[in-house]
Amino acid sequence: MNINGSTVLVLGGWGLVGSAVCRKLMEFNPARIIVTSLKQHEAEEAVKELFTLYPDSPTDMFIPWWGNVFTRTSWKDLPREDILKDSEKRRILVDDCIDELNTEILQSSALYDVLFTYKPDAVIDCINTATAIAYQDIYAGARKILKETDDNQYASSETVERLVASLYVPQLTRHIQILYKGLVDAKTTVYLKVGTSGTGGMGLNIPYTHSEEQPSRVLLAKAAVAGAQTLLLFLTARTPNGPIVKEIKPSATIAWKRIGYGQVMRKGKLIPLEDMLPEHAKETNGQFSFNDTQHIIDTGDHVKSVFIDTGENGIFSRAEFQTISALGQMEIVTPEEIADTVVFELRGGNTGLDVINALDASVMGPTYRGGIMRNDAMSQLNALEKQYDVHSVAFEMLGPPRLSKLLFEANILKRIAHSLESVSSMTAIELSKQAEKLIIENHSLRSEMLSVGLVILMSDGEKYLRGSDVKIPAFRGENSLEIDTHSIKQWCYEGWIDLRPSNFEQWQERIIRIKKEVQLIAPDDTSSRHYYGKHYWVDFNEIDEGKLAAWIFEREDKGWRFKR
Repeated sequence: MNINGSTVLVLGGWGLVGSAVCRKLMEFNPARIIVTSLKQHEAEEAVKELFTLYPDSPTDMFIPWWGNVFTRTSWKDLPREDILKDSEKRRILVDDCIDELNTEILQSSALYDVLFTYKPDAVIDCINTATAIAYQDIYAGARKILKETDDNQYASSETVERLVASLYVPQLTRHIQILYKGLVDAKTTVYLKVGTSGTGGMGLNIPYTHSEEQPSRVLLAKAAVAGAQTLLLFLTARTPNGPIVKEIKPSATIAWKRIGYGQVMRKGKLIPLEDMLPEHAKETNGQFSFNDTQHIIDTGDHVKSVFIDTGENGIFSRAEFQTISALGQMEIVTPEEIADTVVFELRGGNTGLDVINALDASVMGPTYRGGIMRNDAMSQLNALEKQYDVHSVAFEMLGPPRLSKLLFEANILKRIAHSLESVSSMTAIELSKQAEKLIIENHSLRSEMLSVGLVILMSDGEKYLRGSDVKIPAFRGENSLEIDTHSIKQWCYEGWIDLRPSNFEQWQERIIRIKKEVQLIAPDDTSSRHYYGKHYWVDFNEIDEGKLAAWIFEREDKGWRFKR
């Protein structure tokens, strides 16, 4: 993309990589850069530094935004622990994560808010998402709930909700859903993620575990989340009509921000300088108590030393840095090198370091043999249908229920009209009446639909048929739901077989669209350009359920692949 005159949102713009990215972007004359960070003073400090470096910039060149993008806008400045301590907020936090994504959840999201407010042309995401999610430490939460059940035979609602709130996959899934919807609604052209391998390029033998056991379960969980995020971004990149998606994944120690002497910060806090006199040494018998603080002396001072600040990775001593950066250990990549790669990829260059492109190039897609064999499989399936005089339509195992609904409705049209041409010549009311007559008289067809979990809405829209297993509405823990005009409309879209005339009008409109598509193809055009041509539809003399459902998924639901 052309950075000149564009708005770029840098998530995590205060951090080591984010700051370097902002500086690199300035070489290409963006219109403005929105710099985000978790805390207000960080975002404002980053913007202040940029204005110092580029004093001739317009007053709105650098815009600070702060807050937690993984929660609601109204809570974005609250520490996560404050949210978890509040029973009402904690339950909403859990619901936001595990419920179906809806308009209220989406528009309450801080991430969606910043995307929709600034509508950036490009988003460069330098937030360490894997760390933010994995270091909530599901293991500690699980241990607490197990201890409570051991002691009391049940766990408190707070402990259970805290554990659910820390589950990695639901959090990551919801984050990607909101991110994608926000990028699409903001009409963002490119999303570029600076990700992580989780282990700085090392394997399960990594000796650097943030004071945890080796190999650290939490650290490996971080790597798992990072990998899951990459695959979800891979799928996002394969979604039509969305942004271009790239990911650069540094796999080394990223260093450094500054070198100095002074008080050492660990996890954002000073380290108290403590002592214990040798004469108060404790005996190595009995029990070791974590709460035994007797004879520990608080000197009133804090740890001071020479240090190297590696940004989000923490502050290291000289010896720690010497170890981690040694040849064969994590070694080093500089933030400026990452920024160069990021901006080059953003401008359309090919560094060979985009892991999404690497996955695209290495995954195994459809094959010529598969295509040939598909034709043979279809021939065998069609022959067996004729041999046993059955219609093999849907078992509701492929899903979603909308697919089964569309296939069965197309099958109804096939049974009562026989061809797409005949569907066009009949009225919607006639189609509705004959469809209901078919359902009433054909016990086998009706039973098959109900048995796989579909509901049949009768032609008057006031009665329905159902079996014991119902796929739509999906069961969400409530034993009953209100039936009204809105819910019926939603359920008919999602999976109810709809015998009302209005639904058959929609089917007729689809056939009209298909015919118009075919008419736009020149009669003498026999090239490979067109797929849905006259021959594909057998000159409208047949009805093939699978062909119609595939066309609907592509044209209406935008559910098609554009990468091979």
